[in-house]
Amino acid sequence: MARKFRRVVTGHNDDGKAVVVSDKEAFNILQRPNRPGVTLTNFWQTTSSPAEFDGPEETVEGPLVLHPPKGGTVFRVVEFEPEDPEVLARLDGKAAFAEMGAAANIVENARHPFMHRTDSVDYAIILSGEITMLLDDTEVHLKTGDVVVQRGTNHAWSNRGTETCQIAFVLVDAVARQGAV
Repeated sequence: MARKFRRVVTGHNDDGKAVVVSDKEAFNILQRPNRPGVTLTNFWQTTSSPAEFDGPEETVEGPLVLHPPKGGTVFRVVEFEPEDPEVLARLDGKAAFAEMGAAANIVENARHPFMHRTDSVDYAIILSGEITMLLDDTEVHLKTGDVVVQRGTNHAWSNRGTETCQIAFVLVDAVARQGAV
């Protein structure tokens, strides 16, 4: 069962005083049969840099997509239930990522069906549980409190354990240096 998150958003009233403009359960959630056991919850996104702190009071009403907006950011938590290798072997990563507008980001014939790459710098902190981050030829086991800075590399997340893993992510739109990658 996916965790429900309370999301509090602040802003300013007409007198310029700090106020809460929204205090409710996060609602921009994606669960899908093409990627069972994974729940994405978006909290906020920005569409420019520097970000506007006096912009709209709601930014995640549309469909949940993998990438941050061009020139922007997205703040989310992804929950990974333990994987079942038999189920995983039958899944179509391209179809699952297509549901998030990112079919082209899947790495074909990779060692995990959800190996992908995004044009972003992703800051991640493991909130609970454990997970294995797969790269092209290596893997890293991560535990609660570990931090990852993902810089536009091929990767997949594999929960080989017995407990749910929750990871908080901030994705920042990025580009490769000319001539790199």
